[in-house]
Amino acid sequence: MKKIFFKDETNKKIWDLAFPATIETALQFLIGFIDIMMITRISLIAVTAISVANSVMNVYLSVFIALGIGATALISKKSKSEDKDNTSGIAAQATVLAIIVGIVLGAVAIIFGSNIMQLVSSYDDVSQLSAQFFGIVGGGAVVISLMMIFGSILRANGDAKSPMKISIVVNAVNIVASFVLIFGIGFVPALGVVGSAIATVFSRFVGCVLLYRKIRKSSVAFNFSVMLRQRNFADLIRLSIPATLERLIMRLGQVIYFSIIVAIGAITLASHAIIGSIEMFVSMAAYGLSIALATLVGQSVGAKTCSDIERLTYRSIRYGVIILGFFGIILFFSVPAVALIFTDDQEAIDRIIIGSRIFTFSIPALATSTILTGALQGMGDTKTPMYSTAVGMWGVRMLGVIVFGFLLDLDIAGVWLSIGIDLYVRSVFLFYRFKRNVFKLRKNELPSLPGQDDRLFEHKHFHSHVGGNQDHEHIFSVKWHSHPHIHDDSEHSH
Repeated sequence: MKKIFFKDETNKKIWDLAFPATIETALQFLIGFIDIMMITRISLIAVTAISVANSVMNVYLSVFIALGIGATALISKKSKSEDKDNTSGIAAQATVLAIIVGIVLGAVAIIFGSNIMQLVSSYDDVSQLSAQFFGIVGGGAVVISLMMIFGSILRANGDAKSPMKISIVVNAVNIVASFVLIFGIGFVPALGVVGSAIATVFSRFVGCVLLYRKIRKSSVAFNFSVMLRQRNFADLIRLSIPATLERLIMRLGQVIYFSIIVAIGAITLASHAIIGSIEMFVSMAAYGLSIALATLVGQSVGAKTCSDIERLTYRSIRYGVIILGFFGIILFFSVPAVALIFTDDQEAIDRIIIGSRIFTFSIPALATSTILTGALQGMGDTKTPMYSTAVGMWGVRMLGVIVFGFLLDLDIAGVWLSIGIDLYVRSVFLFYRFKRNVFKLRKNELPSLPGQDDRLFEHKHFHSHVGGNQDHEHIFSVKWHSHPHIHDDSEHSH
């Protein structure tokens, strides 16, 4: 295995970044189990309340992820260009924007949190608890925003191990603090949902401090005094806006998409959610490879080496398909036993088996589309996945669920057939745009004329309306997490 994945320098570069990112993803998945166990000890209403609050926090997450995407693309590119000394300036810009956005969204949560929760939930007992949780976690948005940006800065600079190690510390702090504050120990009273919220913000604050200390020791180090200087945020904002819109398009689409599945049946929706959790586990390696590729491709763009971009991308896709395919084969044959972990309802188990087995045939497309978005992100292309998400979610997937799942009465099979078609369509589209971007970059690999710089490709690239990135969010964890490249649900398949 070592000879296969580490046989040359290219593979080593990929896995030096991808392995820590994959481990960090797995840690978040594991913490999701632990969070669910603790919160369910409070009450099912508490579980529902935190889930409702997290549905709004996921909108906040969309903005934070978008800032991280912009920072990753710019820092990774500059780190290998002649303008590499400017990476610390970009890091400072990203931090300033994270603070501003975090404070604004935090104020919204504190002032209007109760009203927002009442709009989201019609049940008074749920909305009251969710308002308490959202007021604290949302009110501390600046801490979560900074933690995500700091992690993105380090990864873009080629350091994926430090965020992984710090994530271990943050999750450990979160578990201990949650247990103490939720249930109470000694002189510490049992605070329930409020304790869970305080533990979330506190653990993220610890993460911020540790990540910033790492940044101070890196080549992108900056002082807080530097952030007060007036800077041009145009490039960072230009990269971040399409990524934000892409996340919001997905969010709104999911609301309508889930309502269609509800119309098919409650058991179908529950089965679909369980399959989504299984899918998250199977696809972890693809997310790790996507994160690694974003940094490596960005560095290759800065160094103007197109051959590296294609070699890194194709190898990452190959490894993603092999690893996910391996887990997919295991899932195909073991899913009856896996389904029993989640439920003993035979009707739901039957649906989980059908949907999961259909999903396994979509794995090559899932791996390809996930990894290609990382490559596009590294190129500074933050529009293409926005387009693919809009067409895939609002066109292919919704239409497919209505036709296959509802009108043809294929139930869960129709839902996952639609998802599979969506994934393959996205893969083809993303690959076409990737090849087009590489062609555009090749035309600009000629020696620069006096006065030209590496922004030539960037400007032509954006004015051609090519762009995009896409990250993935956990739905599995009831508690809201802040990994900058993982989200509350898999945008490809839920």
